Amino acid sequence: MAAKTTRILLADDHAVVRNGFRMILAAQWDMEVVGEAANGREAVDKAIDLQPDVVVLDVTMPELNGIEAARQISKSVPKARILALSMQKDSVYVREMLRAGANGYLLKDSNESDLLAAVRAVANGKGFLSPEVSDAVLDDYRKHVTNPIDLLSPREREVLQMISESKTNKEIASVLNLSVYTVEAHRGRIMEKLNLHSIGELVRFSIRNGLID
Repeated sequence: MAAKTTRILLADDHAVVRNGFRMILAAQWDMEVVGEAANGREAVDKAIDLQPDVVVLDVTMPELNGIEAARQISKSVPKARILALSMQKDSVYVREMLRAGANGYLLKDSNESDLLAAVRAVANGKGFLSPEVSDAVLDDYRKHVTNPIDLLSPREREVLQMISESKTNKEIASVLNLSVYTVEAHRGRIMEKLNLHSIGELVRFSIRNGLID
């Protein structure tokens, strides 16, 4: 009996990166790239539509970052395994992706064999961490960090990212299909919960927590 082919969704906002990974993965006898996404929101929609076995998910993407996308995919497509893809070695990014439901974390400058090993590992129910981030993960785990972002609801985290990306209340309302009044209410609750007093503080908080670059 032939081995099962792993169906893969690629999500990265850089077409060149997607093309490179697609060529590597599609050349494997046991892998099939069934779709691509250019931002986190599209990744969630396509994951729901395509029901892939593995989602290779960039951590920093526009509109909806990889952390929030991973949370939504984990909830909506629980059978899908998530492999985070990033240039970031900082423990913040690794921690937040793993907490959001990622099963592996691969650095973008990894070689081809590491990519294939990572995809196969998560597809088979195992975890995978690039060696360069393993020490950071262990150190972070030992600190038992409690993250204030846990105080926010999923919708508030979405609004937080868009505010940090300099989107206006009207633009946020349009993307999320909310009223401007509701967006303003979310903004007020975010500032109150995080004890922040300016947009500058809010942006710095988002950067520290891996929501934006």
